[in-house]
Parts: sequence; structure tokens; C-alpha cells
Amino acid sequence: MTREIEMQEMDWTAIPKPSEEMQSRWLLQPSTKLKKKTNARKKAYAWSLVVLIGVLAVLGFSMMIRALTHRHHHQQQQTPEIYSSALHAGLKFFNSQRSGHLPDGNNVTWRGDSCVQDGKYPGSTYRNLSGGYYDGGDAIKSNFKMSFAMTMLSWSVIEYHSKYEAVGELSHVEGLIKWGTDYFLNTFDSSADIVNEMVLQVGDEGTESYCWMRPEDTDYKRHLHVCFGDCPNLAAEMAAALASASIVFSENVAYSQKLIQGAKILYKYAESSMKGISSNTDSSSSWDELLWGGTWLYYATGDVSYLDRVTTLALDDRSDSFSRDPGVFSWNTKLAGAQLLLTRLRLFLSPGYPSEEVLRKFHDQIGIVMCSYLPSFNKFNRTKGGLIQLNHGDPQPLQYAANAAFLAALYSDYLDASDTRGWTCGPNFYFAYVLRDFSRSQIDYILGKNPRNISYVVGFGERYPKRVHHRGASIPKDRKESCEGGWKWRESSKENPNVVEGAMVAGPDGHDGFRDDRTNPNYTEPTLTGNAGLVAALVALSGDKNMFEKNRIFYAVPPLFPDAPPPPAPWTP
Repeated sequence: MTREIEMQEMDWTAIPKPSEEMQSRWLLQPSTKLKKKTNARKKAYAWSLVVLIGVLAVLGFSMMIRALTHRHHHQQQQTPEIYSSALHAGLKFFNSQRSGHLPDGNNVTWRGDSCVQDGKYPGSTYRNLSGGYYDGGDAIKSNFKMSFAMTMLSWSVIEYHSKYEAVGELSHVEGLIKWGTDYFLNTFDSSADIVNEMVLQVGDEGTESYCWMRPEDTDYKRHLHVCFGDCPNLAAEMAAALASASIVFSENVAYSQKLIQGAKILYKYAESSMKGISSNTDSSSSWDELLWGGTWLYYATGDVSYLDRVTTLALDDRSDSFSRDPGVFSWNTKLAGAQLLLTRLRLFLSPGYPSEEVLRKFHDQIGIVMCSYLPSFNKFNRTKGGLIQLNHGDPQPLQYAANAAFLAALYSDYLDASDTRGWTCGPNFYFAYVLRDFSRSQIDYILGKNPRNISYVVGFGERYPKRVHHRGASIPKDRKESCEGGWKWRESSKENPNVVEGAMVAGPDGHDGFRDDRTNPNYTEPTLTGNAGLVAALVALSGDKNMFEKNRIFYAVPPLFPDAPPPPAPWTP
């Protein structure tokens, strides 16, 4: 495991200083006798030499320790090439999760067209819901979780566009994002000025758990869940997905504007239905989704009214969301993501009044979030192998660790790009690279540097889970099974006949224990949201960190001070 190095600025108070008595002997000694004056000067010189040697010794020792620990630290890390290799695999998992008529070049031999009749039911106003992605090992399509996954992919492309291009994955990841956003545009009336209803989910948990069959062979009616004016969290989450994707596709002006229009309609719907939160929706609240969606709309449009709305929301946090569980970033809680996005604005553009109060607040809070990731702060437990327990020991820990790894690596890049050496946690100062060390430690654990020496990414490394909780992967391609007929494949102890390459499984328990058991999804089920966080963290850690895209996200943001005088011309002799 990578050992995290915590470096503090030198404590100059530790350097030995001459006593007050000695100082008085140097500075206040009577000079009536030349011999005494000479002796005093000799003693002063001697003590000055001692102090100088002490200073040099402290500096030298500090530099030696830092060099040695930094060298040890780099010897324990994976190479950027390993992260790039894992990135290729992690993206391929999304190909395995596609629903509908598969595009050319999907490159997963055991997958075919599936659930192509979704939405085409008598009386349904939705005629084509065959696209999108399945959440995990079943055939459920949740717009909420899918939206978060697409936003994470878009965010990673916006920040690391050049890295994706360098490893040959840019067109692939853009195609994956568009597959999701095209589906979203079919789940509500994007041509209307007002949204009255929208699709929440396709498929039922009960039916999907009971019927263990390949999605390609699904022959039962798939229930359509629709919400009517009572799901602001979903609307805001989908708005974030469409708005962030519009930045990815900014060069395709027509498509980008279509996404922005859809995002605006959804966000308006979210704001108007804020008071009608349904207990049937996935998220625990809507406040963080409104922050998340509004922030992305500001970046996508440059419309300062969205920044004003976000500012108002931030000041009106009656639920005190930050105090509940700061640092946990997932499909169900977006606060840390919104805080980091708005801190980005403050670091690089510093808009000042009237948003400065909120931006400073979030900047301070994201610093606390980053402190919580450090072992010395004991905010979150760690397994003996070093995996942070952001879900407090509950199952499926890897997706939370991957999301935190992405945030930490990205904030490190923000600090570097803004010429900020680091940040403070209480009285201590930490350099920005400590965040990358944390990020690497979690991703390295996922890729195999753990007590079981197993990669939790299927198909990556020498040892990885072979009995993944995944219906399509567990049944041979040429075997069509009924609902109950597929049970024998689910219960079998044999390895999956199909490798769901790149899938990050749910992960180990709180003691680094893991069971490669298809019947236990808490160990072996992969998820769309989990892989999105993994991919984002992998691209952040791969390649040259100087390939971070500082200005791409600001493409639509107008100059904040258009009336400011131009800088003076450079002086020439």
C-alpha cells in the first residue's frame, strides 16, 4: 500500500536560539576594556557559528527526510501506464451495460440488442425508451443513477480532455456519454416550455431479481415508472447530466444547444416542484441536486442568474447538509461535488461580490473534506489494508472510495494550476501532492494492492472476481432461459462464461474480506455509478498531471470584469 506522507512547513521555532543572557553579553557588554571586548566578539562569533550550523543541520535533515520518504513513496506507486490500462478496461464496462439496439463497434461479443420494446406500450406517451444503460447486474434503468454516471463521465472529459485524447479513448467516452444523453431526451418532452411528467425508471426490482435471464431474452412486461411534478431531485440531476454534456459537445453547436435547452427545462421543473418531494425517488433530499444542477448550468450557459440561484440555495441550507456527512460524494449526495466545482470558480476566476461569501464558505468546506480523507484526522475508518470506509462499514465501499479518489486528485490539480502549494487542516499545512497520494492509495487498493492481492476490476490483473453478479455475464450467449430457468446459472459455483470486462465489483467488507460469490451482490455486483467514479479517478491519475484542462469548463462563461482597463503594455527599452 502507498503510505501517505504528511509534510509540514518547517517550524523555525525549533532552531536553537541564544539565551537572553548571551544576547546581552553580545550586545550590551561594556567596552571599557579592549580585551573583554575582543573576548566578547570571539564568543559572539562562536555562538553565531553554532547557530548557523544548527540551522544548516535542521535544513539538511528536513530535506534528507523529505527526499527519502518521497523516493520511497514513488517506489510504492503504480505507474501512470497502469492507470491508463485500467482506464481502457473501465470504459469497456459501459459497453456491456447498453440497452436497446447496439451501435456498431460495441465490442462486447456476448451482448446483443435488448429491451428494444421499452416504452412501446398501449397508452404510453413514451415510444422509444430502448436506449440508456442498465444499472448493474440486472436490467433496471434508473434515470437518477444513470444521470450521475453520465455527469461524472462528462466532468472527467471536461477536466482531462487531452488525457482521453492521448490514450485514444476520447471518441469512445464521448459516444458513451451521448448514448446516455440521447436516452434522457426521450424521457421527457424536451420540446415543451414546461415539463409535467418524466420517466423515473424502467423495470422493477422484484421482477428483475426474480427473473434471472439475459436482457436479450427478456420477454416480460417491463414496468414504466413516471413521476408527475414531485421529483425535483431527479429533474435537477438530469439537468446536471445534460448541462455538463453540453460542454463536452460544445463544438457540435446544434446538439450542445439541444442539451442546454433540455437542462434549462428540467431545472425549472426542479425549482417549481421543490416542495413536492416524493418518497418514491432515489435521493435523500433535493437541496444538493439543485446546487449540483445549477452549478453545471452556470458553467454550460454563463448565465449569472444560475450562479445567483446557487448562492441563494447555499445561504438557505436549513438542513445544515454539510454537518451530516462531509466528504461522502455519491449518486445520492452531491454536496462535495458542487463545493469543488464552485471552489474551482473562486480559484481561477475569483468573481468576488456578491458570490464571494458562498464561494469562500465552500472553499473552506472543501478543505475540510480533503482533511477528512487523511488518516491522521480519523474522520473515516480504514480497513487494515488501507481502504477508506466512507460508507461507514456498509456494503459496496469501492464506489465511494473511487469518487473520493477523483475529488482528491482533481483538487490537487486545481491547487497546482492555481499556484497554490497546498492547504491547511487546523494548525497543519499539507502539500497538494498528499491528495494525489491518497487518491493513488485507494485506486491501487482497487487494482490489486490489498491484503487479498486481488483486482476488483474484472479482467484487469492476474486475479479478479470470476463469479460476478451479472445476469448477462453468467448465462452463455447461446442459452435462452426463462425467469426461473436461469436460477441454475445464478446459483452455480462455476465461473461466469462471459467476462464483463472492466466492471468494478462492489468490493470487500470492512475487514478486507471478499467472497467471489455470484449470489451475494454486496461483494460481486458492479454498478454504472461505481464505474463512472473509477474511470474519473483513473484518468485523473494517468498520464502527465500537467495535461489538466484549466479553461475548458469556462468556455461559455463571459469575462467577469468586461469594463476593466487592459493591462499595461510590456516595457521595452
